[in-house]
Amino acid sequence: MSPRPDILCIGSVLWDVIGRSDRHMKQGSDVPGHITRLPGGVALNIAMTLARFDLTPALLSVVGRDAEGEELVLACQRLGLLTDHLYRSDDLPTDQYMAIEGANGLIAAIADAHSLEQAAGKILRPLIEGPLGFIEAPFPGPVALDGNLTESLLDEIARHPAFAAADLRIAPASPGKAERLLPFLRAGRGVLYVNLEEAGLLCQSSFASAPQAGAALVERGAARALVTDGANVTCDATSDGILAERPPEVMVTRVTGAGDTFMAAHIASELRGATREVALHRALATAAAYVSGGPGT
Repeated sequence: MSPRPDILCIGSVLWDVIGRSDRHMKQGSDVPGHITRLPGGVALNIAMTLARFDLTPALLSVVGRDAEGEELVLACQRLGLLTDHLYRSDDLPTDQYMAIEGANGLIAAIADAHSLEQAAGKILRPLIEGPLGFIEAPFPGPVALDGNLTESLLDEIARHPAFAAADLRIAPASPGKAERLLPFLRAGRGVLYVNLEEAGLLCQSSFASAPQAGAALVERGAARALVTDGANVTCDATSDGILAERPPEVMVTRVTGAGDTFMAAHIASELRGATREVALHRALATAAAYVSGGPGT
């Protein structure tokens, strides 16, 4: 029997193909560097970081039965992640993500999460039909969601009785998918983890700082919002007030996955009973270690 998970991670589980160079880049640049392929996707990045904090995450996503999918599932299992509840498709290929990073940050990225979008509600069956939960007995623990799910499915999750008892933690996956989180603003549910640009898209505005954006999100209905802004001040906003802290100064060597690492470290801290202040501080320190090239723990 599979062990009971500490947290469910729902969303993209795929291969990350990342090209990195230590040189500044712009459109049309052709420079030397390194290309790596690693397990990735927002839900999987969160799960991997949670596992490094000695938690047991379960993945709910779609992975193909192609060679890439078989290799990916084995990689997840070696990392201590529960894969029993993945939807394994005979017809859909395993998703992938491609990014180019230079010394000046992320240059461009393409997320091919079409299989996740096509699988849609099939990935939620273990929460609705068991064994993780049922409509009459909803899963009572934390759930990390990512915006690679379609807006219609996220809207269903925001209202579905199978999620009524869950501690929802939600990330948009990218600015291009930020507006998919609108159902959680309308429902006043969950903790949103967004960057400054994503907060602006959700509020149809622009903001000078994370605290300003966090206040606006709460005003628009968010139950709670954590807003990051790169090396600038990060905030944790609720109707009871706004906490703010500046991240540690570090040499940036990578950026893909930094937001997911921040989110996972914050969730892990709160699951261990940390105060809002301590959880924010630990999450920023963990993300700083990650972008500087460390493991992010």
